[in-house]
Amino acid sequence: MSLPPTVMRRLMREITQLKNSPPEGVRVQTSEDNMLDLTGIIEGPEGTPYAGGYFKVKFTFTEEFPAAPPKCRLVTKIFHPNVSNAGEICVNTLKKDWKATYGIEHILVTVKCLLIYPNPESALDEEAGKLLLEDYANYCSRARLITSVHATPRVRPVEFDTPAASAESSTSTPTASTSTSSSGASTPAPSTPAAKPPAPTPAPASAFTLPIITRKSSSPAPPPLPPHTASLPLKVSPGSNAGHLGENDGAIGLPSKERHISPSPLGTADANVGLSVGVGGGVPAGGVPPSGTKAVKRAAAGGAQSGAEKRKKALKRL
Repeated sequence: MSLPPTVMRRLMREITQLKNSPPEGVRVQTSEDNMLDLTGIIEGPEGTPYAGGYFKVKFTFTEEFPAAPPKCRLVTKIFHPNVSNAGEICVNTLKKDWKATYGIEHILVTVKCLLIYPNPESALDEEAGKLLLEDYANYCSRARLITSVHATPRVRPVEFDTPAASAESSTSTPTASTSTSSSGASTPAPSTPAAKPPAPTPAPASAFTLPIITRKSSSPAPPPLPPHTASLPLKVSPGSNAGHLGENDGAIGLPSKERHISPSPLGTADANVGLSVGVGGGVPAGGVPPSGTKAVKRAAAGGAQSGAEKRKKALKRL
């Protein structure tokens, strides 16, 4: 059956892309005589009872493609809830969820996911679906047995010799080539300069601490006063010179207090002279006799003689 040219061009584009950069675990196999004779090969995912097997999916395209999904059938015998004994695949992508943007790669990847996560609710193989729900260990052992018998070839398919797109991009590394000089000796070709190592990132500000430098002053500070000196108040005696203490109070750090200036001090000798003269009546109080202490003695002697004479006169009269 012939297909429209637009469908043929799209199929050619998808097949070429799958062969050049296939996804992981998915390959396609074509026939040289008939391009529409297309078979997809799915590698059993690791960690499932289908590991080690290779399952073939047969495609049949119609004139309605890509508006309608192609007909797919699993030609490799498998024990799976969503695959019937005739190879029919129960997946929504091939029925109501189909979109015109989907293609061959999308169908094969969906079937691979179905091998990892079976759906027992929409089972085509009732025995497999019931065993999956009730006895998973027995289900795995039976699926593994069917895989080893019908899906495990002695030789790996040659289509898987082509690396996947993800593996090809990760393993491609430049190789150094050698050049031959005129003398016949092989010399290595100049290699590209190695990339400079990245500049070290500066450490955070908290990692460095600057030393604190203190400078000594030219004149040392005065030593602190003893604690008992600073706490005692300043007492001024009546006979001290309070006028001079007021000038030095700020220098020694003592609180200034109101001070009363006493009158000029009197000597002991001057006070006695003033008192004795005032009593005798000869010299006014506060006066200073010229002879000092000798004048006091003379006045006392004169007073004693006059008293003795008066007593004698009184005795004679009696």
